[in-house]
Amino acid sequence: MQPSSKLSSTSAAHNSERRRFMKTVGLGAAAAGAAAAAGHVTLAQADTAPVKKEKQTVNYRETDHVRAYYASLRD
Repeated sequence: MQPSSKLSSTSAAHNSERRRFMKTVGLGAAAAGAAAAAGHVTLAQADTAPVKKEKQTVNYRETDHVRAYYASLRD
């Protein structure tokens, strides 16, 4: 009977470690989900802020030398 009681205590210790591991994994997943949800809410609130749109240029500016060039083409 001694070997079976030793096996039982080893098995119980192994189950205890496995349970602790599974708890840790479960809590870690829950914490990651909560952090992701909190980050998502923050981003959603940031997206609803009014955005001031400025007139964007297309990298073309009609300066004096450009006007002079166009004038030379018309002559």
